[in-house]
Amino acid sequence: MLHDVKIALQFLTRLPIRTGDPSGMAGIARAAWAFPLAGLVAATAAALVFLLADRIGLPPVLAAILALAASIALTGALHEDGLADLFDALGGHAGRARALEIMRDSRIGTYGTLALLLTLALRAGALAMLATPGRVALVLVGAACLSRSAMVVTMALQHPARSDGLGAAAGRVTPARAALAVAIGSLCLLAAADPAPALAMLAAAAGTLALAIRWTQRRLGGFTGDTLGGTQQLVETACLLAAVASLGAG
Repeated sequence: MLHDVKIALQFLTRLPIRTGDPSGMAGIARAAWAFPLAGLVAATAAALVFLLADRIGLPPVLAAILALAASIALTGALHEDGLADLFDALGGHAGRARALEIMRDSRIGTYGTLALLLTLALRAGALAMLATPGRVALVLVGAACLSRSAMVVTMALQHPARSDGLGAAAGRVTPARAALAVAIGSLCLLAAADPAPALAMLAAAAGTLALAIRWTQRRLGGFTGDTLGGTQQLVETACLLAAVASLGAG
């Protein structure tokens, strides 16, 4: 199990983890249950940066931006890159073959740029609305763990969209490992958040994941590494917005 955690951290973060596989691809499907734990690491780093920014007197919006910057630095913008590629490929009316080709283009287009700007603004705005470091930390943990669980569920429910690339190399995840990932993500959320925001975040995560799977299945016929990253970003954004809405209503 410890080896699986190390593989998940090597794959999803920039931490100098050694697993014997420099590419980090061997055993990804087996280790996918540990993806929420990698999210926990990213969320902890972001929460600590928000706390430090708050302690030195920065306003919540700047603290939120710095917290996101810390998370992005730790993950190497892996998920943000996937989001941009996903929207560049599927934002227009490209067919399946063309969309998969666009995903392999290192350049970023209008749809990808807009998707990045909007999700970053929404995430930063949501964290700024939460304001207090304690509340930010708890919501960050829940959103980060749930959104990584969503990646695992996608890998269990969909086939790789092409025969090569990251999606094919990672492979499909067994239902049991996907269920374990969801259980870990949900437990992290329930341990961190009060019942009302926790339920709101769970509902937002499930709804967003269902829409993302339907969208990518219809347009691509399965998942790729980019669709996994894009799904993570969409689910995390939805969770943060749901938490703010729930706490605001309360």
